[in-house]
Amino acid sequence: MAAIHVNRIFHALADRTRCELVQRLARSECTVGELAEPYDMSLPAITKHLNVLEDAGLVSKRRSGKFIICQLKLQQLNVASRWIEKQKAYWQNQLDSFDEYLSEQQKLSKKRKRKKNE
Repeated sequence: MAAIHVNRIFHALADRTRCELVQRLARSECTVGELAEPYDMSLPAITKHLNVLEDAGLVSKRRSGKFIICQLKLQQLNVASRWIEKQKAYWQNQLDSFDEYLSEQQKLSKKRKRKKNE
């Protein structure tokens, strides 16, 4: 999985409006107009948000007559989820190693104190 691709996904999801659009599309596909309804912004502004989501591979658009239908591409969310899981496993391993190191240091410190007191 290319880091640049994952960066695009997270960049797209970093904006609250785009996250809300993804949440809406998770329920069902919608037209651009339907997606724009709850917002006090122009259709071109919503389209710009959708273009960012599309560039990240999170949304696909198709024309149906005079409407543009948007659909969420769940496989891209899975890419982000797998990346997060890999990072979580890596950092959990790092923290476990650090915890072991600290435990060993505490044991050594206690041994040193006992030897001093003898």
